[in-house]
Amino acid sequence: MADHVLVTGGAGYIGAHACKALARAGFTPVAFDNLSTGWAEAVKFGPLVKGDLMDRAQIDAAFSSFRPIAVMHFAALSLVGDSMADPGRYWRVNLGGALNLFEAAVAAGCQNVVFSSTCATYGDQDGVELTEDTPQRPINAYGASKRAIEEMLANFGASHALNHVIFRYFNVAGADPEGEVGEQHRTETHLIPLMLDAVDGRRGALTLHGSDYPTRDGTCVRDYVHVSDLVQAHVAGLRWLLEGKGSRAFNLGSGTGFTVREVLDAARLVTNREVPIVMGPRRVGDAASLVSGSARARSELGWEPQHSTMPKMIEDAARWARGPGYQT
Repeated sequence: MADHVLVTGGAGYIGAHACKALARAGFTPVAFDNLSTGWAEAVKFGPLVKGDLMDRAQIDAAFSSFRPIAVMHFAALSLVGDSMADPGRYWRVNLGGALNLFEAAVAAGCQNVVFSSTCATYGDQDGVELTEDTPQRPINAYGASKRAIEEMLANFGASHALNHVIFRYFNVAGADPEGEVGEQHRTETHLIPLMLDAVDGRRGALTLHGSDYPTRDGTCVRDYVHVSDLVQAHVAGLRWLLEGKGSRAFNLGSGTGFTVREVLDAARLVTNREVPIVMGPRRVGDAASLVSGSARARSELGWEPQHSTMPKMIEDAARWARGPGYQT
């Protein structure tokens, strides 16, 4: 029996891709998910435990049943706008769930955590390339809650030897090139799937939020990384911990920033169709520019993105969106 890895949020977009990568690497992923935003149909590479991180007894039961050698923690509330409207919910769920998980891991003798953090912990840094040493100044409750969990991990590491790898990543895009899993949210907020739905007539025109940012064309700049590249880094991070290399934080991104308008231009070239848009106001809590410096992940983990070009991310996302998916 291959070693088990508990994957919280394993029925979600990134978690499901991580489960596939873990299975390919010789581990048995155990998806722990309450299915509020995830899909049972996405759990194809190991067992599913339906559970909620706010229920400590359910977490303890999963540790007892599977005795995982590590945890990959993806489960969290993650919408920037929602976090600005209801910050209390983000603090309560994200921190409360992480606290339950880390305490359960320590109690079970599981000493390795790979944590899904975010570039939102850096806030708006005036368009500079963000490295792991950039000061963290989150400007929304989502980023602030993730930053607080990073501090929680540092405390647990110092007091309980809970070893951890933190990944702060940027806009995740694309889908499994083999089409087994992909991106589908019950409430879609990500640019590329919204754009493709608008192109294919599955929804109305795409709303472009803000055109007066201090960027080259007035729209927000973001760094996009292919989901398959992202989860390969998570497997490398797991191996880093299992080899006893200690706790470490890594940025994950392509190192290239695209404005929203540039993504729309790329979609037109890939699909040979115009993306219908309407203009809208800025969203509260959105930074003008977030671009990753990922040199540490490349040099220390040996991570090299293989799929993170904009055409490839759009092509894979379009193939998934036009396929059967999880649910129509």
